[in-house]
Amino acid sequence: MTPPLSILDLAIVEQHKTVRESLDATVVLARHAEQLGFSRIWYAEHHNMPSIASSATGVLIAHVAAHTDRIRLGAGGIMLPNHAPLTIAEQFGTLAELHPGRIDLGLGRAPGSDQITQRALRRDPMAAERFPQDVMELEGYLSGMTRVPGVEATPGKGTAVPLYILGSSLFGASLAAALGLPFAFASHFAPGALEEAIELYRREFKPSTQLDSPYVIAGVNVVAADTADEAEAHLLYAQRRRVARFVARGHVLTDDEADELLASPAGQQLLLMMEYTAVGDPAGVKRYLDEFARHTAADELIVTLTSPTLEARLRSATILAEVAALPAA
Repeated sequence: MTPPLSILDLAIVEQHKTVRESLDATVVLARHAEQLGFSRIWYAEHHNMPSIASSATGVLIAHVAAHTDRIRLGAGGIMLPNHAPLTIAEQFGTLAELHPGRIDLGLGRAPGSDQITQRALRRDPMAAERFPQDVMELEGYLSGMTRVPGVEATPGKGTAVPLYILGSSLFGASLAAALGLPFAFASHFAPGALEEAIELYRREFKPSTQLDSPYVIAGVNVVAADTADEAEAHLLYAQRRRVARFVARGHVLTDDEADELLASPAGQQLLLMMEYTAVGDPAGVKRYLDEFARHTAADELIVTLTSPTLEARLRSATILAEVAALPAA
């Protein structure tokens, strides 16, 4: 049986589309997912990537929340070392006051950018080392039990926005277990330590005021279409776009050039990052997701819809909802 499904939306700027069109598409997808019965949609903080429009993550969440009614929305995640914990508490506290019971806050320690962009963000090179302390400081602001005497978050205090630790390594698993927080593993792009991280998290988990028992969210790419051939064509398109984005540094490539890069060592490494990808017709996608859920024993799957157009992603979401028998609104 497929566990609850959520969506990670990177607000991808499609080829020949504008940023505004991409942001409009995030609203269309969120409203569609809400009607289909998905649990939540998260948006990721990335910087200096022309093909990703979710860099101002809190602003995007506010915009989508204003155009939806029930679905949970959140960050998957906020890269906390880029920010002061008080600032994030105030931002997400404001969101929680405006949209009570609908806001999540996933936290990561990666930069979400390259080294040059880190400097442009005024990011302290040592900030990642303070990540555990910053998470606890943030939790104190949101719970109303500040760890900084004389400083409280307004808005934020008492909203108890639920926190999630995002990770692609054993560090995140260990921290989530120690703090008693849900753990979301980024297996949609970093599959290597998936099994070991989940095992460590469950073994070392300590209950907290937020969570009594371990809760695992596992990421998986999905390319669902009405036929297997159509899905495979969509996957190839996504792979070509990805190799252009990350290996060719955004240069426009012909299909032959992209395929040549995909066959290179750098391209093969990129394909390995997509090891956990459900691709096919409805029956094939269901088989894959059910097996992935059994393999991870995940409490929830968060999917990235990697089809090339908004229309194809909407259809992919519909297929997912049907095969998982989501409770449509």
